[in-house]
Order: sequence, then structure tokens, then C-alpha cells
Amino acid sequence: MKNLITLILCLLLTSNFYAQTDQNIYDIIDAISSKRIKTDIAKLANFGTRHTLSDTISNTRGIGAARRWIKSEFEDISKNCSNCLNVFYQKDLVKKGANRRITKDVWVINVVAIQKGIKNPNNYIIMSGDIDSRISDPNNFTDDAPGANDNASGIAGTLEAARALSKYKFDNSIIYIGLSGEEQGLFGGKGFANYAKNNNLNIVGIINNDMIGNIKGVDGVIDNRTFRIFSEPTPPTETERQRKSRRFYGGEVDGISRQLARYIYKTTKTYMPEMNPKMIYRLDRFGRGGHHRPFNDAGFAGVRIMEAHENYTQQHQDIRTENNIEYGDKLKFVNFDYTKKLTAVNAINLASIASAPAAPKNVGIGGIVEASARLKWDKVKGAKGYKIYWRDTTSPTWDHSRYVGDLNEFTLEGIVIDNYFFGVAAVGKNGHESLVSFPSKIIRK
Repeated sequence: MKNLITLILCLLLTSNFYAQTDQNIYDIIDAISSKRIKTDIAKLANFGTRHTLSDTISNTRGIGAARRWIKSEFEDISKNCSNCLNVFYQKDLVKKGANRRITKDVWVINVVAIQKGIKNPNNYIIMSGDIDSRISDPNNFTDDAPGANDNASGIAGTLEAARALSKYKFDNSIIYIGLSGEEQGLFGGKGFANYAKNNNLNIVGIINNDMIGNIKGVDGVIDNRTFRIFSEPTPPTETERQRKSRRFYGGEVDGISRQLARYIYKTTKTYMPEMNPKMIYRLDRFGRGGHHRPFNDAGFAGVRIMEAHENYTQQHQDIRTENNIEYGDKLKFVNFDYTKKLTAVNAINLASIASAPAAPKNVGIGGIVEASARLKWDKVKGAKGYKIYWRDTTSPTWDHSRYVGDLNEFTLEGIVIDNYFFGVAAVGKNGHESLVSFPSKIIRK
């Protein structure tokens, strides 16, 4: 009997231990405050306009006042965690005529707060929101554009996530950033993506939050639990050889951004099962753009998180009432409890990724004309073991997994390689997992 109990305990430790949850993640969820979020959104909306080309001198109106306030909030958060955040501006001069929405020379200034990791400080996961706002005319930088949902909600969420996560120490670094110039052409994202490249920052991914406060759609649907995760299928930086190999080996929907989206889906369903994450298989909304795109263009993983049901009468609209319809992106239309939920979604994914080892590299796969699938990968510093994932080729999520211990090669017997897609994640001593790495090469006999 004693031997049987020992055997059961060993099996639990080797097979299910790394499916455990982390109490800290639940505590982070509980720490998010809708009251503070409401206060921050109101403050941002009350700057009148945050248009990229608006006033930079006033202390009460315009984008200059807004970004100084955001920086001061990050600095206050840092003071409360023994100066754990490095807060600074990152800026680029955009010249008049860069596009039709840049009607004068303008400094596009991002507000950055970096929480350095303990073990892997050059691995970064980013949460972003957009500082700027606009009304119907994208070049009108004087009239009121409160931008309460688009996108004070994203900035407020980023600030609140920083407040919650700054209470903890993580292996990897976290960047909280307010990006500017989104409405004028995604200039803030381009600027910081270039900054990351030039400074050799290893960006694990960016979670871009753009409109996370509306629950009542123009379609009449009211939904305070569903949200969308937009992600592109494969990186635009891939090589011609990589594109050709997909024709024979698959991977059309398994790029790094799609793996980040799946990670967010899984983490949310694990810790916030009441939420309904909806993965959208496209870069962004049809014909539109968001601030994760410049990071994708630079070869980084990036997704957009946003509400499920948009209300177009409140987006990019002059403040007015027509035919009994109230237009404009006002504070009254934001649901602060919903913004709290999506902020928590961000925070738990930042914490999970910041606590995990790096994703395995050089993952290879073999098993042609065999009744098995063989995987091999490079070991990762700090990993306790590895988990192999697989799914039906038509499934959007990783539905099956097996923890295989501290190995760098394993064969899944009886699983025909033709019928599934496969990936490998590294597992830390704390149980947190990396993003899944899709195989990048074929193992021949």
C-alpha cells in the first residue's frame, strides 16, 4: 500500500504538478481597482483633447499636460515600490508631411516605465495604451476630444496594472508604456519598436490595449465578459524559405503573435474562467490598425486586446447630438468594471510571462510515415522541464499536452504527425510556462 501511495504521488508530481495555479495571480486580480481606473480615465478625459498635435505648454489641456501627468503617476508608483520603475520619455521628431495627418513638425513622445526582472532583465513583456485622442476630423487638434474609451481606458489600465504588479518581483522585465501618435499613423509604436531594436531589447511580446471600456455595441449587444484578441498569423519578417516550408509542413496560423494570443486565452481561462476571450484571426479590425502593428513589422510578437462590441457613435466623433443619438467618446459611456476585468487579464498575463523561462529555440519535429511524433529542442536556462502541446489542425487552441520533464527530446508514441500541430513550452520551477514554440525545422532519420 505504501509503495502504491508513493507511486501515485510521483505520478502527480511528474504529470500534473505543472498544471497548478499560482496564488499570487489571484491576488493580482483582486488588487485591480475599478475606482482608481475611473479616476484615471476621468483625469485623462478632462485634459480636453490629447490630439498628437495639440497644446504641449498648458498644464491643464492638451497632450503635453496628459503625458506629464502619466509620467508623474508612474513616478508615484515607483516611489511606492522603492523606485522599482525606470520612468522616462522616449521621443522621435516627426516632420510635417510625413503623412496627411502630420500638418506640422511634432515630437511624438512616449511615456515609459520599466520594471526590471531579477534573473533575465533583458527579456521584456510590454503592456501599452495610447495617449492621444481625436474627433471626426483627424487634423482638428483644438476642439474637445475627450477620448474616454479610445483610449484613456487603455492608459488607465496600464497604470493600474503597474500599481498591482510593482508589488512583486519577476524573473523577466515588464514595460508599461503610453504610446503617442496612434491616430496620426502609429508613430509612437514605430518609435519604441525602433528603440527596442537599437538597444537590443529582447521583446517577448506586446499586449496593446485599445478601447477596453465599452460593453454596449452599436449592434445592440451588451456584454461585459467577452473581449477580442487580435493577432496576425505569421510575422511579416519571415523569409521566403520559411514561407515555402509552410506549404508542406504547416504553420499558417502558428506565428509568434498567434502563440501570444493562445497564451492569453489559456491564462485567462485558467484564472478568470468567467471571462470569454475571443481570438480573432487577423492583424486588426477589417481595414484598420493598432499600435501592436509596428512591433509586428519589426519582428516582435504583438496582439491587440479590446472590447468585443464597439459603438461607432462614440469613436472619432465630434461631440454632438443628432436624431436623438449622442455622439462622442465621453466618460459616461465607459464601463469601469469591464475595464477592470480587461486590466486584470493583462496583469495576469504580464505576471505569468514575466515569471516564466524563455520559450525553447530550435524546435525540430519528425515522424514522417511513422505512428509517432518526435520533437527535439534546445534546453532553456532556468527551465525545470518542458511540456509538449498538440492540437487538431483545425483547432484554434492547444488542447492536449504532456509534461516530459527535464529532457530536450521526446517521442509521442501512437500520435500520427499528419493529424496534429505540435509545439513545446519551457516550464519554470514555479510552474509558469513560456509561450509555445512551433517547430522550425524537420528532424530526419
